[in-house]
Amino acid sequence: MTIVGATRPPAWKWWITGLLLLATTINYMDRVTLANASVRVTQEFGLNEQQYGNLELAFGWAFAVGSLVFGFLADRLKVYWLYPCVLASWSLMGMISGWTQDYTGLLVCRTLLGFFEAGHWPCALKTTFALLSEKDRTMGNSVLQSGASIGAILTPQVMKLLMTEELGSWRSAFVVVGAVGLVWVVFWLVLLRPRDLEVPAAARDAGPKSALLDIVLSRRFWALALLITGTQMVWHMYRVWLMKFLQSGRGYSEGAALDFNSFYYISTDVGCFLAGCASLWLVRKRGLTAHHARRWVYAGACGLTSLSLCLPWLVKGWLLLGVLLIIGAGALAQFPCYYSFVQELSAHHVGRLTGLLSMWVWAVTSPLHRLFGWVADETGSYDTGLVIAGVAPWIGVVAMTLLWREPRGKMAA
Repeated sequence: MTIVGATRPPAWKWWITGLLLLATTINYMDRVTLANASVRVTQEFGLNEQQYGNLELAFGWAFAVGSLVFGFLADRLKVYWLYPCVLASWSLMGMISGWTQDYTGLLVCRTLLGFFEAGHWPCALKTTFALLSEKDRTMGNSVLQSGASIGAILTPQVMKLLMTEELGSWRSAFVVVGAVGLVWVVFWLVLLRPRDLEVPAAARDAGPKSALLDIVLSRRFWALALLITGTQMVWHMYRVWLMKFLQSGRGYSEGAALDFNSFYYISTDVGCFLAGCASLWLVRKRGLTAHHARRWVYAGACGLTSLSLCLPWLVKGWLLLGVLLIIGAGALAQFPCYYSFVQELSAHHVGRLTGLLSMWVWAVTSPLHRLFGWVADETGSYDTGLVIAGVAPWIGVVAMTLLWREPRGKMAA
């Protein structure tokens, strides 16, 4: 694809996609520092479990609000300037979290962290939309999303290294992890120019410009709202409850569960990357349209997460762990397909639609963790909740079949 106003080598757009991967990695590292230092933080500040839960709740609701705000700003302002401002802001909030002296200060920092972190996704999707052709976007979004797994893999090891008597307390870990984002800002400003992110005319004029309200009220939008609900359920339910399932549900030691958790996120990263590769293969080798390739890849990923149906009959052992790894691969493989579907909705409202859908799914799925806990208390098992989470993404397949009608010809605006 020719970049408007500039001559770039073909590989350049993939280097920038790699920079987006790094941004996602930083996003997740700043997000999970608190979880990795939760025991130390609660002990130092004298917090009870409800107060600690409030920190996560504040982050989640702020993320929902930030998704809406930055989704609209990404379509209004130049992403070249908005993106580094957003990333620098959440990095500073992460650093300041390490300097807080009381619970109130930490609560404010985590709230602002969630608000600014939400800006990453609309800005990143606007970037891949501008840089990549339609057939390459699922692969580009796979690279972008895989940073989530990398961040989840790296952070425990980084925190383990930094939270030592020689290097400092949990506070120094927060500061160091946050500072990495400021380095990213420098690379962004050096490697790109504003004209690099101008949307090519072919994509910009792909169809008539529809009003945002018309799109939100359309069947396509609600197909994606249902699709991301199922996708978010399987990803976050396993992220939050997997350790409890392994330790309390299957009798693994904390050390063994932590070690497996690292392998789990490696598997999710592999699944995310393979989703992009499979989409490219279906387009280039099998002749499918980019849209239909994404549908097949998403359905295949749903098949992998549906192995959760086997969990109630699996006891502690390698077979159980293998099934969990496959479920993890399928869980993250769904996200690049979803992001590409969002980019199909409209060439003019990518940021706004990303923000609206993100706000929707965070608001809808966050209370489900409370329901999951109630089911676990009632049944004495985590199996039921994880089974339901694993099959939930099929909601998206059904919704796309019933509600999404792909027009003949090019992508509609």
